[in-house]
Amino acid sequence: MSGPRRIGQTVPDVAGKVLGKRGLAFGALITDWPAIVGQQMALRTAPDKLSFPRGKREEATLHIRAMGAIALELQHLEPQIVERINSFFGYRAVARIKLIHAALPPAPSPMVRQRTLTMDEEISVTTTIATVEDEELRATLERFGRSLLARPAKRPGR
Repeated sequence: MSGPRRIGQTVPDVAGKVLGKRGLAFGALITDWPAIVGQQMALRTAPDKLSFPRGKREEATLHIRAMGAIALELQHLEPQIVERINSFFGYRAVARIKLIHAALPPAPSPMVRQRTLTMDEEISVTTTIATVEDEELRATLERFGRSLLARPAKRPGR
C-alpha cells in the first residue's frame, strides 16, 4: 500500500516493535495497571511478564512483582484481580497470576510541571486527531499530543 495511511493502521506496528514479544496486551497492562488493580495496589506491585500458552492469545499467566506482605495479599485477591483484568480486556486474557518476589522497578523521576498549551497548539492537536475513528485511540493520541507539546523546552547546557 502506498500513500498516506491512517494512524490507527500504524499504531499496532509501531507499538508492537516497542513492546517486542510482550505485545499490546502487556502495554495496556503497564499503562493502566492503577486503573485495573487500584492505586494503592499499583504502588506496591508491578506487572512483569504476560506468558501466553503456545499458539494462543488468551488464558495467559501474568507474572507480578511484589515484595513482603503484599505478596500474600495478592495471592488472596488473585480471583478478583484476574476478573478485573479480564473485564478490562473484554475477554479471558489472563487465567492465573504468578508472583515474583522481587523489588519493583525504580519509580519514574518526578514530573516536570507542564505549561498550558496555546490556542494554536490546542487547535493543532484537535485537528490532527479528528479523523481517528477509534474513540479510545483518539483519546490516547490526544493525551500523548498534549503531553508532547506541553513539555517545557530544554535549556542549553542541560
